[in-house]
Amino acid sequence: MKSAVETLNPTRVRLTVEVPFEELKDSLDAAYKKINQQVTVKGFRKGKIPARVIDQRFGRGAVLEEAVNDALPKFYTDAVNEAELNPLGQPEVDITELKDNELLSFTAEVDVRPTIEIPDYSGIEVEVDAVEVTDEDVEESVQQLRDRFASTSPVERAAEDGDVVTIDLEAKVDGEVLEDGVAKDVSYTIGSGELLDGIDDAVKGLSAGEEATFTSELKGGSAAGREAEVTVKVTQVAARELPELDDEFAQLASEFDTLEELKADSRKRLANMKQYDQATQAQERVLDKLLELVEVPVPEKLLEDEINTRKHNLEHHQLAQMGLTLDRYLEIQGKTAEEFETETREAAIKGIKTQFVLDELVNKEKLNVNQEELTEHLMRRAASSGMSPDQFAQAVVEGGQVPMLVGEVARGKALALVVEAATVKDTNGEIVDLDDEEEEDGSAETAETASSEAAEAGEEKPEA
Repeated sequence: MKSAVETLNPTRVRLTVEVPFEELKDSLDAAYKKINQQVTVKGFRKGKIPARVIDQRFGRGAVLEEAVNDALPKFYTDAVNEAELNPLGQPEVDITELKDNELLSFTAEVDVRPTIEIPDYSGIEVEVDAVEVTDEDVEESVQQLRDRFASTSPVERAAEDGDVVTIDLEAKVDGEVLEDGVAKDVSYTIGSGELLDGIDDAVKGLSAGEEATFTSELKGGSAAGREAEVTVKVTQVAARELPELDDEFAQLASEFDTLEELKADSRKRLANMKQYDQATQAQERVLDKLLELVEVPVPEKLLEDEINTRKHNLEHHQLAQMGLTLDRYLEIQGKTAEEFETETREAAIKGIKTQFVLDELVNKEKLNVNQEELTEHLMRRAASSGMSPDQFAQAVVEGGQVPMLVGEVARGKALALVVEAATVKDTNGEIVDLDDEEEEDGSAETAETASSEAAEAGEEKPEA
């Protein structure tokens, strides 16, 4: 077999392959054997029909077609390996010549990973928000805890803001009660904004046994996005009573003996959360700076596939679960179709570039993934997916997705290297020291967020 490579552009090549006919022998034998099992010829036992009879009865062309289809993947793969290419997706194959007992020639055009030069990234500098926990932050945190320990008691008066009401709901569209538009004994805190728009104004001022009707757009169910006439009946009004903010509350709501100890712990937890947010912000901004430094051509076909995948997942999975159409989603978001297209394209480009650049860093720095790192990443992914680690691991193995997870961990380690080499300052001008553990774990998640959606499109797939 002889092969040659022609570079069509930085992300696409054409392979020209010539195969001497004797190298097709195994595939020809397999073709005759396969046809033997599929046809019947009078005078011959099934599977024992001579090749010359098959040629006479069914045509040599049918045999050649079967043999070529069987042989092409192997010859294409051999040519790719010989040229040391990194193909993306399926090739476009064209048989240019097929001479019986002489020669098979074909071309294969395929997208390939571009050659990327990683520059010196040690000079990257980014600015992040300073970690500052105010007294107001602490008071808000304690107040949220206080709200969780609030008690309720029924009252004989009209409902007011902050009360907990028990209500029955009935929704009609075009005068017809919806099958899924009736709900009984729903507990609702007035002012929480957790149900329908307009319900707060409808129930305030109502006493137990009274009802009101208002118009609202349904947020879910069979008529999501449509205007409905909603009747709400109050069956009970209960006042919320907050516990006193004192040492007794601290003992009730925490492991601390005093309110001051509880507040000190809240301040510490808020600081830890803001430090984590700061680290994530640093990683995202370092990644953006790194991408600005590197010229990364993006294969058009890969980009098109990635954009279509993102749109499909949004429209048929995420929005479908919420009972929303894409048009309604864009209306809620206040975006035009053109703005949505632009944002989706930009996100897809960034995802693909991120994967290419971090994969190149993995190769350049010879980064490996050990079993412990893979297990920790699997645990994080399982938690975010709502599955148990065992269930998630089984799904990953059965789906052949282990290499994808390994790639995600490796890219996280590559990003951690860049973050470690960068200079990170907060808005006060202070150098931010990201410790190794936070940096590596956070970088893995940041890299995953930026590139895992593009991973399937960017991963090398069976070539033919």
